[in-house]
Amino acid sequence: MKAMIDFFRTMLKMPKPWLVWLTFLMAANMVGPVVFIKTPEACIVILAAMAGAAIQIAIFRSKGFVRLLGIGHLPWVPLVLWLWSRLEQLPQEGFFRFWVLSVIFLNTLSLIIDATDVFRYISGDREPLITI
Repeated sequence: MKAMIDFFRTMLKMPKPWLVWLTFLMAANMVGPVVFIKTPEACIVILAAMAGAAIQIAIFRSKGFVRLLGIGHLPWVPLVLWLWSRLEQLPQEGFFRFWVLSVIFLNTLSLIIDATDVFRYISGDREPLITI
């Protein structure tokens, strides 16, 4: 529990533009699913978010707030692919479709950022981005 609290406290020290980005990601992956909780899409999104958070907190506890944290979003790879494959079965209009498309878009962008960060970490950029 302490690692989780420390992780979120450290996240709050990120520069403002990154906090705005995280707000959109969290809204799409944690608030959106609550609105649509009776759908399989929402349940899978929330499971992927929880799995990712668990991975990130484990990395944070071990290494600190480093670029390797991007690995925590690996559960989003199958999530994004699955949501994309579901688009034909979803309503063609409305807030639910907008939310699903938002998750696909935001998580895909995040995965690109994460891949860059993990590559930089592997390449030797291992200094913590933020310290407690």
